[in-house]
Amino acid sequence: MKTINLQNEYSKNGGYIQLCLPIETECFIPVDDSVRLLDQVLEEIDYKKLYLAYSSKGRNPAVAPKTLFKILVYANAQGIYGSREIERACRMNLAFRWLLQGQDAPDHNTISRFRKERLSNCIEDLFTQLVQVLSKLGEVPFTNLFVDGTKIEANANKYTFVWKKASQKNEVKLQEKTRAFFLEKLGNPELPEYITASFMEEVRSAWIEEARKSDVTFVHGIGKQKSQLQRDIETVNEFATRQAKYEYNNTQFRERNSFSKTDPDATFMHLKEDHMRNSQLKPAYNVQVAVESEYIVGVDISAKRNDVHTLIPFLDRIRMNYGRNFENLVADAGYESEENYHYLEEQGITPYIKPSNYEYSKTRKFQRDMEFRLAMTYSPEQDTYLCKEGRTLSFHSIKTRTSTNGYRSQAKLYQCESCEGCPHLGKCYKGKYAKKLEVGEQFDLYRAQSMKNITSEEGIKLRVNRSIQAEGVFGVTKQNYGFTRFLTRGEPNVRTEYLLLALGFNLNKLHSRIQNGRIGQALFTVSAAA
Repeated sequence: MKTINLQNEYSKNGGYIQLCLPIETECFIPVDDSVRLLDQVLEEIDYKKLYLAYSSKGRNPAVAPKTLFKILVYANAQGIYGSREIERACRMNLAFRWLLQGQDAPDHNTISRFRKERLSNCIEDLFTQLVQVLSKLGEVPFTNLFVDGTKIEANANKYTFVWKKASQKNEVKLQEKTRAFFLEKLGNPELPEYITASFMEEVRSAWIEEARKSDVTFVHGIGKQKSQLQRDIETVNEFATRQAKYEYNNTQFRERNSFSKTDPDATFMHLKEDHMRNSQLKPAYNVQVAVESEYIVGVDISAKRNDVHTLIPFLDRIRMNYGRNFENLVADAGYESEENYHYLEEQGITPYIKPSNYEYSKTRKFQRDMEFRLAMTYSPEQDTYLCKEGRTLSFHSIKTRTSTNGYRSQAKLYQCESCEGCPHLGKCYKGKYAKKLEVGEQFDLYRAQSMKNITSEEGIKLRVNRSIQAEGVFGVTKQNYGFTRFLTRGEPNVRTEYLLLALGFNLNKLHSRIQNGRIGQALFTVSAAA
């Protein structure tokens, strides 16, 4: 009986099966396989920015950057995301070998470095070029933009949270403790209003120099008596370390209330994948996607938990990439705000945004709760409201709000001279301004126009398509592609990761539309969608 030798090259042990393959592997790739389309479409892209990411000096890369980019896009299209899994596919999968065109299979380190270091500065440009290629093919007409968002878990430990309120509260306590300590040790010095870690380090360095000149010996260990100066230096060192941590936290919070220690760009959010049903917060990113004709045409990664604050930066990014705006914006109620309406009006974009109270307005409870408010009549000449009981609500004041982006919105407050004895007391005054009726005139005008848009025949068709196309992207990428958690850390790497997924998704969608005879179909009809 032959004994197998334990050696690195298993083929030297011999065998009884001989696999004969032709030298040309072209015949193994079906003529209608998606990898052929991917290779042809990606050849239409200019890779100048990608090659600029490499140094002109030194040896050439093991695998051509363009080829490596095709491999990563095809891997994402096939639901393969890890660098080690991609490396194995390059060695074992015939489609990947076909893309390599005789080049050596890249190892996982090469793939990981390429994704993190080379693609981060040019991936959005490559994605934009692909969409423009689709536009030249008549697939993206730049007419209707369907926007939606979802939260995807970050590659961070769920127990590494840092909360803004807790951090600021502890910092205030440390400032008070530090100030009292310095006043005691330094007498009555002119301390800054905010004692920074660098100031504490300066005091500590001065005391260390004083100890050196005084020949003070620093001792450590059990049974050793420390001098008072050594204890003071150690106390200041502890204060400086803690203060430096709080100052770092302040730079990370920005407009957020939390971040993760293992991925500071991630924010703790509620996710739909709540398996324990305890509403546990997890580190995640708010992924915004813009879709037209079933293709992803825009991607944005946000640390903001609320979709309403992500729309304007997202649309600015799309306009910067393509140098143009879409004609119509279709979004759900989570994007409605006066600031967003105002922005769309300035950009000449027609809004098809469902009002936040749209579903509630169709219920009996809304009619019952708003019966008194709906019965009011407004007199524009006198700027007053007449309630159901015949009492006059006169203009009282203007309430001004300023958003985080600096947009100022105004609401008028109306107040009745006397509500005594009114049987409907409490039904007209709702919200945080007790006994005052709040009316946002500009917002009401914007909402009325958007309501008119979405209830038109065209608006109904666009809303149905938003549900199919925008929400369908997340359904396919999460359920079919299995993309439910990021593998990389940091906003630039996360953006690169999702843009690669979007590239693979678009090429798969183009392949599907070609094979199913749906080229040029931008919208589903309402009857077909139903």
